[in-house]
Amino acid sequence: MVTLESKKLESILYALIGVLTIVVINQLSARLYFRFDLTEEKRYSISEPTQNMLEELDEVVYVDVYLEGDLPAGVKRLQKGIKETLEEFKAHAGQKLQFRFIDPSTAKSEKARKEFYESLIRKGIQATNLYDNVDGKRTQTLVFPGAMVTYGTREMGVTFLKGNKSLPPQEQLNQSVEGVEFELASAMKSLTQPRSMRIAILRGHGELDTLALAGLSAELIGKFKVFPIDLTQRPNLMGFDAVIMAKPTRPFSESDKYKIDQFVMRGGKAVFLIDALHADMDSAGSATNLALPYETNLDDLFFKYGFRINHNLVLDMNAAPHPVVVGNLGQNPQIKLLPWHFYPIVNDFSKHPAVRNLDAVVTRFVGTVDTVKADGIAKTPLIKTSKYSKVLSAPVRVSIDELRKEMKPEFFNSGPQTIAWLFEGTFTSLYKNRFLPGNVDQANFVGEGSPAKILIISDGDIAANDINPKTGQPVELGYDQFTETRFANATLLSNLLTYMLDENGIINTRAKEVKIRLLDTVKIKNEKLTWQLVNLVLPIVFIVIFGLLKYFWRKRKYASFK
Repeated sequence: MVTLESKKLESILYALIGVLTIVVINQLSARLYFRFDLTEEKRYSISEPTQNMLEELDEVVYVDVYLEGDLPAGVKRLQKGIKETLEEFKAHAGQKLQFRFIDPSTAKSEKARKEFYESLIRKGIQATNLYDNVDGKRTQTLVFPGAMVTYGTREMGVTFLKGNKSLPPQEQLNQSVEGVEFELASAMKSLTQPRSMRIAILRGHGELDTLALAGLSAELIGKFKVFPIDLTQRPNLMGFDAVIMAKPTRPFSESDKYKIDQFVMRGGKAVFLIDALHADMDSAGSATNLALPYETNLDDLFFKYGFRINHNLVLDMNAAPHPVVVGNLGQNPQIKLLPWHFYPIVNDFSKHPAVRNLDAVVTRFVGTVDTVKADGIAKTPLIKTSKYSKVLSAPVRVSIDELRKEMKPEFFNSGPQTIAWLFEGTFTSLYKNRFLPGNVDQANFVGEGSPAKILIISDGDIAANDINPKTGQPVELGYDQFTETRFANATLLSNLLTYMLDENGIINTRAKEVKIRLLDTVKIKNEKLTWQLVNLVLPIVFIVIFGLLKYFWRKRKYASFK
């Protein structure tokens, strides 16, 4: 027979077992690492390549994030995303990762604050003015949405506030949150990797000069080692991981083409930024100026690799402006910025991680690219012009007079045009089953090589920065001096090169997606009272029911002891 005393002993035993279980679980959780991400898109998880990099750190990485203090609501969400990502990083890196959040506005004096701001800008962390409405008043806040990552004696600035500016602010902010892991992991990888990848910028065939490529070089130097190389003076391209051919204008000899071909056959990564037609603003002042094809002798090489650059130009309604004289006010010319349709602004990117969530990119005299059959090659379209595009085949009249003409939307009837492709796989040499050029290393010829990657963009000027007319110095790549707009040209090329040279797959973290789950404002308004009552009354009802059931259960249970 069960007695009251035995019931008490049983209850005490259960209590002791419960306490012991809690103690054991706490001890195990302190010694064993495990986390559960129950979100649909795994927003609180980091990729395996990032985990491996963090677990293999040799020294401590310090991260100073300059997002602290009184921030607008949207930036607080970005701050939260950065903090959560760093906490996840620390769970894998342990004491090898130290981070802190700093309010850059808390300097002792106005002078000290200004000097600190300038130091952040010099390190690549750009300031952003954010506007918000507080109590019906429009407020302006200067924030530095970035961080400084330090490893040993090396440091690198990171900018978090990115994304496509053509989207609503909430979606752009969401894209910035999605990119936090990549921005941090990419900077850490660049600082910690023992060997920097070597990139050759080809010279010798009328390519863009050093001044025109200064902005691109500045963007790449933080991640790679960049060297200008005169292809005509080298026997081969051994020792480099990637080559960039930026807007060649003179013919390539067969021996120079052979050097490029054999570089690709050995698994090299090649970036071809090619203008098919000769068109520039210097000659656009003439009413009879025609854009004609460049003779570079590269068509057969490109065809063998799986693509053809067409002899045409794409006009787009969504275009960058250019100043033009529209009249005179007295003796002073009236200058107005009008859309120059030969300068398409493109923001139609594929879902590829290298270009996903990018801001708009400005192009100049861009053409189209077609793909042709190439066995074993994966072809990925990367960038398209807008649906309001027009393709004009060579010869194309390029005159500044076109700016003064009003073009109707019906004129732009060619639809979206693909201007950039990524090719990956095992390529076949142009010189397979052919006589090899003279004066080349014929003994080490490779007819079908290792897996390689090729990027083709049918615009050489996509990599060219402008020159400040007052100082003669190059400006930032992608910066439009007329509108003071920053386009994402530098980020585009940097991301694509990072993807092509990324052996660990960290670039794939850019494919991370954080879904925006917006509330239905109409439904909220109509059902507000209903849900308030449910949240207020229902818990009380459950508690009362539970109490009554407990009361009757205890009354029935202990009635037998009376």
